[in-house]
Amino acid sequence: MQLDSKVSLITGAASGIGLGIARRFAAAGGRVAIADLRLDAAQAAADAINADHPGAAMPVAMAVAMDVSNEDAVNAGVAAVVAAWGTIDILISNAGIQIVNPVESFAFADWKKLLAIHLDGAFLTSKAVLPHMYAQKSGTILFMGSVHSKEASPLKSAYVTAKHGLLGLSRVIAKEGGSKGVRSNVICPGFVRTPLVDKQIPEQARELGISEDEVIKKVMLGQTVDGEFTTVEDIAEVALFFAAFPTNALTGQSLTASHGWSMT
Repeated sequence: MQLDSKVSLITGAASGIGLGIARRFAAAGGRVAIADLRLDAAQAAADAINADHPGAAMPVAMAVAMDVSNEDAVNAGVAAVVAAWGTIDILISNAGIQIVNPVESFAFADWKKLLAIHLDGAFLTSKAVLPHMYAQKSGTILFMGSVHSKEASPLKSAYVTAKHGLLGLSRVIAKEGGSKGVRSNVICPGFVRTPLVDKQIPEQARELGISEDEVIKKVMLGQTVDGEFTTVEDIAEVALFFAAFPTNALTGQSLTASHGWSMT
């Protein structure tokens, strides 16, 4: 599947899954705006992608500073992409964090911070790009959900709540946008070995009173069919499939890629 110079805005794309998607989209002929809280990291990622495509007529990647929980920052970032490339065809709402604690000791400030990044960020970026998509009568919005969009795990009340919420937001956008040529879907990865997951391993080991090896083998991968992590490349291929899909036949859906961790 090819993207034929379509413009993608990918949040949290300076590293991890977001960067993997950006690289795959650029390889498929798309242009990618690397949006991240850290502009220096976003610029380094964009520079690396451009270096991989030296024969391109114009740069295939650009960097955008964006705090997805801040409406002004989101609107400014979207405006910068539109000013550079004329439109936004694809939004990948990927920015996220993880905080683990049991409910009774989960700080309310941490709860609000996590939901602001995952849910407010998804809402604000969608709100900002939809007028451009509606004007051209085409567009794709993809939310980065999780197996925790459909399942629950101890210590992750805010994360599970946020990821469940993305399913609802995506379905509403699919209903509202369908007649205007806009599709919305959710990608639900299993555990992907990224810095976000690496950070969870010692945290969960402490909270659960088990070794880090047990966290990996029993908590993270114990429900998979083969004991394997999902890869960044796996998720990038799913994102490309959704982004390049040609019709409204595939909208308001979620697809789980988790080595069988979740089969709903």
